Amino acid sequence: MTRPLKFVDQSIDDYAMQVTYDPTKGTGKVVYNLSLVKNEDFEYAVSILKDAYKTGVSVSGLVKFCPSGETVAGYVVPDGNTAICTICSITFDGLLIKRGVPITPIGGGVVEIENRAPLRFTHIILYEHTTIDPLQVLISQQITSVNDVMRKGSGNILANIREFHMEAEPLVGSVLDELADSSFSGILEVGVPNIPLLGVQGSPQYVSIVAVGGTNPMAAIREGGRWVQTQAMKGLMDVREFVEIRDY
Repeated sequence: MTRPLKFVDQSIDDYAMQVTYDPTKGTGKVVYNLSLVKNEDFEYAVSILKDAYKTGVSVSGLVKFCPSGETVAGYVVPDGNTAICTICSITFDGLLIKRGVPITPIGGGVVEIENRAPLRFTHIILYEHTTIDPLQVLISQQITSVNDVMRKGSGNILANIREFHMEAEPLVGSVLDELADSSFSGILEVGVPNIPLLGVQGSPQYVSIVAVGGTNPMAAIREGGRWVQTQAMKGLMDVREFVEIRDY
């Protein structure tokens, strides 16, 4: 029997419902992305990950490195490669759902940054219309300039947007307060009801939130002329398996 196509918004809902991460305790499961880099580029990748976290263009400073031959959730890391697991921003959606806040994922795209402030989405792919993660697609188009944002404060980064009903603002605010003291630092902009956020129109009586894309560091590695392969929303993993990149 042929399986029906599964669009990205459905995958986001599936993964977000399984998130058990508690930012105050540093425990539970998070959604992660898995990327491959060549072994000879590993030190370069580490330096990019550190810079990305320091400059706020990554979701979190938590990473997990897996050498060639190691198995990650049933996936065997190929010879000559190192796997890098990073936190996916869909973890945030899971935190909100856990608090009883229904979330509607809208899409992923490229956001123009000027003097470290977000201006607008220049490209966006709606989750309900694609079966491939938008940020994976956009990395392949080579239209980001994450390194410029990290070094100069202006350029284009990957981000995604979701919305929630305005009556849930107090609950969302409490989640954001908890994240302020955690390793999760990926919230780019929070909107107000009935007003477009970074050029994207939301639903009436809804508030939009933009989070930085978890694959921004990988886009920066690619911009540096290094080979990288990324699979967003690879699965769920216990957050205690990760380490802080700043301590690596």
